[in-house]
Amino acid sequence: MTPTGIFGSTLVDTADHHPMLRDSVARLVGRFGRRYFQDVVQRKAKPVELWAALGEAGFLGVHIAERYGGAGAGIADYNVVVEETAAQGCPILSLVIGSICAPIIEQYGSEALRTEWLPGLAAGRRRLSFAITEPDAGTNTHRITTTATQSGNGWRLNGKKYWTSGVDEADAILVVCRGGSSDRAPSERRPLSLFIVPADSPGISRTPIPTALHVPETSFTVFFDDVELGPEALVGEEGQGLKQVFAGLNPERVCAAAINNGIARYALERGAQQARDRTVWSSPIGAHQGIAHPLAKAFISVQQARLMTARAAQLYDQRSPDAGEAANMAKLAAADASLEALDQAIQVHGGNGMAIEYGLADLWFIARLHKTAPVSREMILNFIAQHSLGLPKSY
Repeated sequence: MTPTGIFGSTLVDTADHHPMLRDSVARLVGRFGRRYFQDVVQRKAKPVELWAALGEAGFLGVHIAERYGGAGAGIADYNVVVEETAAQGCPILSLVIGSICAPIIEQYGSEALRTEWLPGLAAGRRRLSFAITEPDAGTNTHRITTTATQSGNGWRLNGKKYWTSGVDEADAILVVCRGGSSDRAPSERRPLSLFIVPADSPGISRTPIPTALHVPETSFTVFFDDVELGPEALVGEEGQGLKQVFAGLNPERVCAAAINNGIARYALERGAQQARDRTVWSSPIGAHQGIAHPLAKAFISVQQARLMTARAAQLYDQRSPDAGEAANMAKLAAADASLEALDQAIQVHGGNGMAIEYGLADLWFIARLHKTAPVSREMILNFIAQHSLGLPKSY
C-alpha cells in the first residue's frame, strides 16, 4: 500500500502535481510517525526535528511567494502539506498559524516586513504566534479591547489575549488590536490595526491554559502592559486591520479542516486495517456489515470534506468571493467527518481503542477542537443561513 494508503486516489487533487506532493510529504513525515509525535507530547517537548525537516524540504513555505523563499504555489498546496502531515499521525496545530500570518504579511506588510519574516517562515527558522481572541470578545472581533495608543512615533500596547497558541515557541506575536490615528475616539470605536510584537518585549507576560489536548503546542492567556512598539511593528496601514485579518482567516479555516481530514484518514486507515486483520469467530470482523458499513459511511463523509476543503483552498488562491463560504463549509464538514471516522475506528478496536498505544483515543480532543475553533459551528451556520440562504441575521 502506498504512503497515502486507502486514500491514495487523486479524487480530491486540484493540481497535477498534488499526488507527487502528497507522496513526498507522506514519506518525509512517515519517517517520524505517530509514535514519535506521541512521545514528543508525553515528554512535554516540541517536534523540532519534524518541523526542521518540513522546513528544509520546502513544505512550510509552499504558499509563500518564490521571491521570499517559498514555492509560490498557494494555499491549495499548503492544504496538501497540512493534511498529509496529520494523516501520518502528526497533527501539528502550529501549521495553522502559518496559514494565517504569512498571507497577511505577504498581502499587506511593507517590503521590509516581507523581507524580514517570510524567508524565515518559509524555511521554518522563524516562528510567529497569532493573537486575536479575547475573554470578553469570543468570535465577535468588533468587541476587541486590546489597544495600541500612539506614543511619539510609535505605540504603547495594552490589553489581554486568550487562547494564544505557541507563544513559547514564537519569535514574535501578530496582534490584532485597536489603535491608529483615531486615538481621540473611545477605545471601543477605534479601528483595528495589526502589529508584529517581539515575543520577548518588556511588558509581555503569559499564563498557560491547561487543556485536554494531546498536542505539543501550549495555549496561553497573554498580557500586554505598556509594551512599547516602534513604527516598524505596524502591518500595512493603520486602521485597516479588519480587512487585513481576513486574508488569514479563510486560510485558517482551510488548514483547520486539513488537520481534521488528516486525522480522519489516519483513523480510518487504522480502523480498516483492524477490520481486515481481526478475527474473532470464523472470519475477519470487516466481513460483517455492522463493522463494514459504518467505516464505509465514514469514508464517504471524509472524502466529501476533503473535496470541499480542496475546493475552498483553490477558490482562495483564485481570490474568489466564494472562498469564505467554501472555507466555512469545509471546516464544519471536516470537523464532523473526522469525529465520525475517529469514533468508528475506536469502536472497531474494542477496548484497545481506549489504549494510548493504539494512537486513536488521544486524537479525540484535537479533532473535537475544530467544532469550536477557530470559529464555532454555530457561527458557521449563522454565516451560511444569512449569506448563502438569504435569511435574516440572527445575532
